[in-house]
Amino acid sequence: MKTTLAATLFLGIASLPAWAAGIEVSDAWARATMPGQKVSAAYMRIVASDDARLVGASSTAVPRVEVHEMKMDGDIMRMREVKALDLPKGKTVMLEPGGYHIMLMNLAKPIAAGERIPLTLVIESGGARQTVEVQAEARAPGGGAMQHHRH
Repeated sequence: MKTTLAATLFLGIASLPAWAAGIEVSDAWARATMPGQKVSAAYMRIVASDDARLVGASSTAVPRVEVHEMKMDGDIMRMREVKALDLPKGKTVMLEPGGYHIMLMNLAKPIAAGERIPLTLVIESGGARQTVEVQAEARAPGGGAMQHHRH
């Protein structure tokens, strides 16, 4: 009976769609904030085993979360919300200062260095959606990266 149950479980797991387990998120971190600062950002690396798209994000710790892009428009750096970010099969997509990132908005309190910010990423692949839970560790501001406190 144990062998039959194990085989059934194995076949059930093996038949899951590839997108269900095909997202790898690494090096997730968020920018710690100063008192009174109402926004921050989170960054990470995402690799999808199949073509996919990041179509949203949320957090139980932050009231408003959006996927944003920063890019040069002539001589001006502009930031805007994006509705989806392509995750090409097998390619590392970097969410980093000065590029794509997750905006954390309307903060009720400062984010302290070392604090963990829970994030839920919504990934779409093959017409289906899944969520990926991420813990972004807050890091102290500095290092010359773009600051988000004026956003």
